[in-house]
Amino acid sequence: MNGHPELVHILLVEDSLADIELTLEALQGAKVANEVTVARDGAAAIARLRDRAQRRPDMVILDLNLPRMTGHEVLARMREDELLRRIPVAVLTTSSAESDVAKTYDLGANCFLTKPVDIDEFVHVVQSIDDFWLGLVRLPQ
Repeated sequence: MNGHPELVHILLVEDSLADIELTLEALQGAKVANEVTVARDGAAAIARLRDRAQRRPDMVILDLNLPRMTGHEVLARMREDELLRRIPVAVLTTSSAESDVAKTYDLGANCFLTKPVDIDEFVHVVQSIDDFWLGLVRLPQ
């Protein structure tokens, strides 16, 4: 398993209940055993990431359009924090705007994916995140 712990912990930062359910469903069939924690807004995501009582996630799947703090703001805070900056971040959002893509990479995201409207394609994209990031890539410890 490329040096992964037995269970890969993912923080899903998403405010849409439908997208949360689809993402969780897609990750249930994952090749790598995972545990997912959900944060419904940007401020909750930062609070969860900084909570020393909880295990730090191995990866973050981040939406950009969030209440209380945008995905870009979450990403900026993560990259400024010495304990959080190495956590891989996959941005999964409805936006396909070139300005969002550029800003996301400027802030240090590891990948930018636009959410497909089609449910089967959405599940495929999430499973691709899982296959690549959790199956092939060695994550920082």
